[in-house]
Parts: sequence; C-alpha cells; structure tokens
Amino acid sequence: MENKKPDNIVYSETDGYNANVLPYGTSVGAPAIRVDDLVSWKSRGITTVNKQFASKFDELKAQYQSLIEEFEWNELVYNSKFSFEPVIGEIYHLYRSHNGTDFLSLIGPLEWNKEHIGTFKLNSEKKWIHLS
Repeated sequence: MENKKPDNIVYSETDGYNANVLPYGTSVGAPAIRVDDLVSWKSRGITTVNKQFASKFDELKAQYQSLIEEFEWNELVYNSKFSFEPVIGEIYHLYRSHNGTDFLSLIGPLEWNKEHIGTFKLNSEKKWIHLS
C-alpha cells in the first residue's frame, strides 16, 4: 500500500506541502468559499444607470423642445413685416392684420384693437425673446 495522506492534509506530488501558498483556505476552520451574488448587484446597477439615462434623455428632450419653440418664434418674427430697424433691448409687439399678414410694432396691445400674437424683445445676439 502506498503512503497515502489523510484528506485534511494538503500535499501535492509535484509541490509537496503547499497549503501556505494556495489562494484559498485549506483547513477545516478556514472561511467558507462562497460565490458572490452578482445578479442583484448587476440588477441594482442597471436600474440606477437606466434612471440616469432616462433623466438625461428627458432633460435633452425638454431642451430640444425649447429650442424648437424658440426657433419657431424667431422665424415668425423675422418673416413678419416691419419697416424699421429694431433696436436691441427694446420691446416689440407682433400683430396679425385683417388680411392675415403679420407685422411688428412698438404700439402695445392695450393701445389699439388688433390681433396680438406676442410680445418680443431683441437681444444682443439678434434673437427674439418671446416675453408673452
């Protein structure tokens, strides 16, 4: 019969007694080797990241909608009829005439009876800011 070692002894034919160099515990009192539950960790990570993506997407969508609205107001004012050069920082009012054409005026909506579309202010970038 060969010289057989007991099961609780760590012995290798090539390395000899090598329990001190193994990356895991070999004695009965060593901590149990357990596989971490990565499924719940991944699930929490995915949920968190998806919330961040959804939040960023909603933010970008709101910015896009605001930009489109700003573009449409600017297009409406620049395509309207006016026979003066607007001054930066002044407030102007956009009206629709009885024949359907839009025109820009300094006269406020309370001062005459025309169909008022909106009140605008020209900023230094030549962009019309819709005030009301």
